[in-house]
Amino acid sequence: MPVEFIGIAATKAFGEIETSPGPTVQPDYLRAIALAHEESGFDRVLVAHSSASPDGFVVADQILTHTTRLGVLLAHRPGFVSPTLAARKFATLDAFHPGRVALHVITGGDDADQARDGDLSDKQTRYRRTDDFLQVVRKTWESAEPFDHTGEFYTVRGALSGVRPEKPIPVYFGGASDDAVRVGGRHADVYAFWGEPLAGIAERIRQVRAAAEPYGRSPGFSVSLRPIPAETEAAAWERAADILRLTRERVGELRREFNLDSSAQEGSRRLLGYAAQGDVHDKRLWTAVAKATGAAGNSTALVGSYEQVAESLLDYTALGVGTLLIRGFDALADARDYGRLVTLVREQTDRGALAGVAGA
Repeated sequence: MPVEFIGIAATKAFGEIETSPGPTVQPDYLRAIALAHEESGFDRVLVAHSSASPDGFVVADQILTHTTRLGVLLAHRPGFVSPTLAARKFATLDAFHPGRVALHVITGGDDADQARDGDLSDKQTRYRRTDDFLQVVRKTWESAEPFDHTGEFYTVRGALSGVRPEKPIPVYFGGASDDAVRVGGRHADVYAFWGEPLAGIAERIRQVRAAAEPYGRSPGFSVSLRPIPAETEAAAWERAADILRLTRERVGELRREFNLDSSAQEGSRRLLGYAAQGDVHDKRLWTAVAKATGAAGNSTALVGSYEQVAESLLDYTALGVGTLLIRGFDALADARDYGRLVTLVREQTDRGALAGVAGA
């Protein structure tokens, strides 16, 4: 199967080393970053979510309207919109842009950020709610006749949507806790991991496959990484040092800007555990930025020449990872630059596939 590449979209410049003045929604920036990803050969861009984010459905529609091929991976937190309505919102977006919409389920690992939108439930409760939510969403997308549902959190009677996707909308799922694996194993079409060392990803793939097996499911897998490529390995490490310096200078500002606490997230704890063991793992997985930021989100990098970084990305695909979510530290410039990585990985994948056919 071809490797899927996902980038990240935003309505203004943001991140560890960059920020832009002005309003949160800057339409020209969103158009530019969407077009940059499309021109670089990405398949989708992630529309992320927090309690302070612009409305993701509007942002996703803007991206899809201003591009011709690029898809969106639209993050959604269960619990704030009823599952029947959420299902219709996704199906409506898909009706205008067929086959270009995917759902990224984010149950929420930060209690304080959940509370800012009025959700005071604990994480275990949220995962049970996500399980119930996704059962209703699937039924809404698939049922051609009215259906009833009685669950712990949602009860509907005679539900029937007038808009349903012609092809299934893929469900991506994130989370590193045991509860996340249990629920994601039941529902995920693609299970997403942050960028751990290869042995950690192999372990996590085994866990999710075991959780999915009782439901007869065989999910795909995604890994999120922050490539820092350059013409030479030495130049890449020089750039990495500059990124770390700027990140350390801005870390307090970042925490105020994003107002997120990753300390209770199992995924962050795992990244910090690897960072405590050393700054570099495998060939070139770099954890220093994760250590500097408290592993606030996707924060591990691959540092090296373009060819070296492509090789390391392929090491993940060799484990069974079919989706690579890569975003840079200078989001717009890196989205343009990553076209070279996308091409290198796809050329190697195509050569491997042809060799396999020839040897069959």
